[in-house]
Amino acid sequence: MRIEPYLFFNGRCEEAIQFYKTRLGAEVQMMMRNAESPEPPPPGVLPPGSEQKIMHASLLVGGALLMLSDGMCNGEVGDKAFKGFSLSLDCANETEARRCYDALASEGGRADMPLTKTFWAPLFGMVTDKFGISWMVGVSDKTS
Repeated sequence: MRIEPYLFFNGRCEEAIQFYKTRLGAEVQMMMRNAESPEPPPPGVLPPGSEQKIMHASLLVGGALLMLSDGMCNGEVGDKAFKGFSLSLDCANETEARRCYDALASEGGRADMPLTKTFWAPLFGMVTDKFGISWMVGVSDKTS
């Protein structure tokens, strides 16, 4: 059994995909727009104009699967929807951790905890990206 995160971006999914591709080297495994669905949604489920929004996408980020969608594009997904969790990015070394941390903090992201040595890792920090997604970026202590 696996747990795979599924994030909803309320109309900003394509922007998020491009951001993660550019900043983290994410690879798009699959992407389907609402208009490409083999079975259209029931009338009234999606607002007019959302035909080109992302129904489902999957990305590989450093070997981990991340699923994304625009959701129902109804304005109900906002800042509160991304509270209570973080995505953890375990980097191979300090250089990669610094690059990823800086990339996620760019373009309106926010550094929540600077990268620093901790008792559990040689380097660890927390950042919120421009979409409101909380990330924990670090380098595992490979000697443990």
